[in-house]
Amino acid sequence: MNIAALFRRLARESKAVAVVEFGLALPLMTAIAFTGAELTNFVTTKMRISQLALHVADNAARIGTGTVLANKQITEAQINDLLTGANLQGGRLDLYGKGRVILSSIEPVANPNPTNRYRIRWQRCRGSKNWPSSYGRSGDSNLTGITVGGQTATAPDDGALMFVEIAYDYQPLIARLFIPQNQITAVAAMTVRDQRDYGGGSNGIYNNENVVPSTC
Repeated sequence: MNIAALFRRLARESKAVAVVEFGLALPLMTAIAFTGAELTNFVTTKMRISQLALHVADNAARIGTGTVLANKQITEAQINDLLTGANLQGGRLDLYGKGRVILSSIEPVANPNPTNRYRIRWQRCRGSKNWPSSYGRSGDSNLTGITVGGQTATAPDDGALMFVEIAYDYQPLIARLFIPQNQITAVAAMTVRDQRDYGGGSNGIYNNENVVPSTC
């Protein structure tokens, strides 16, 4: 068979076209599949972090012991239990190994509060991630509130706002190339439901059990 006839035969051959097309498309299909899997895991993790922030704020607004005749007292042990519970809720996220939780008590500078100024009365933290609060530290005063996304949250007179921040280092399933960012952050806030003892203990927190506080 001469060369010209061989080329004519190859030109008419179509049996391997599908294999060639599949080989050319495989890298693109693989990239799309990996991106979809990574983004799905990222969004799921972000949602779980957001839910954890909401749960911590909600639980912090409910804790305390007392009677109908006395304002509720909160303790360092209760706050520690609250933070421990957040890690258990996070499950395999390893919340404190890869992230940090900051719980702040936002309170009026005076009662009543005609100047509409607020302070961070106390702050408790847990987690190995080196990440300071983006909204202030314990002792900060003369605040107009906590502003997030253009909206400002404040505490009621003779009350408090439990404000939670979480920062978490996302660990990719495949590669960081497929995710928009490496760090996930979330915030949440809840107003304290019951009458709470804000003046007793140390800045309103008792330590009857002599536990180690989760200070920042």
